[in-house]
Amino acid sequence: MSLKLYDLAGAESERRFSPYCWRAKLALAHKGLATETIPWRFTDKDVIAFSEQGRVPVLVDGDRVVSDSWAIAIYLEETYSDRPSLFGGPAVKTVTRFVNSWADSIVAPEISRLVLIDIYAHLHEKDRAYFRETREKRFGMKLEAASADRDTRVLAFRQSLEPMRITLGAQPFLGGDAPTYADYSVFGCFQWSRCISDFRLLAPDDPIAAWRDRLLGAFSGLARNAPGYPP
Repeated sequence: MSLKLYDLAGAESERRFSPYCWRAKLALAHKGLATETIPWRFTDKDVIAFSEQGRVPVLVDGDRVVSDSWAIAIYLEETYSDRPSLFGGPAVKTVTRFVNSWADSIVAPEISRLVLIDIYAHLHEKDRAYFRETREKRFGMKLEAASADRDTRVLAFRQSLEPMRITLGAQPFLGGDAPTYADYSVFGCFQWSRCISDFRLLAPDDPIAAWRDRLLGAFSGLARNAPGYPP
């Protein structure tokens, strides 16, 4: 077994900050699969041309190539079905798809705007022009303007997490007593921020902060040991 994961890196090759790559890395750890991670940057499109698309994560498992974090999770679940389940069963997988979509469409975009300028500060020089052009087009404003109101904007972001907060008031993880891919899909967004920004997304006494801390310690501190800032 020889698995490789192409993983988004900043100016420092060991600073890995993609929320989607973190989902994949936690899924691989959940399955107990040793994986070589390969640093990749936004403008290294030619490096992953073999995947026939231009984004990471890209997982290479022998002669199999899988891109997109959700597709990687499904692949791992089906290919390594003898190892701990990422979902806990087919019915739970359908609910997890909803959580994953919520993280993609609500959590990630809001965090992105809060820390956009911090991402830019940690990029390799060769990626900066690309990042500025694509993100300013996406948000319709300068990077600096996008994050300028974050001290007030973060309050609305915290409020939007209330359903998650209520859930975590009744159980330690979104998956129940132990973490599942539902947890990794949301946690990846928070780990993304921690890796590149010291901006505080959550109040210290927030139940979501306690959940995040539990996941930082999972798998022998895989996420906590990654270069980043105190959460």
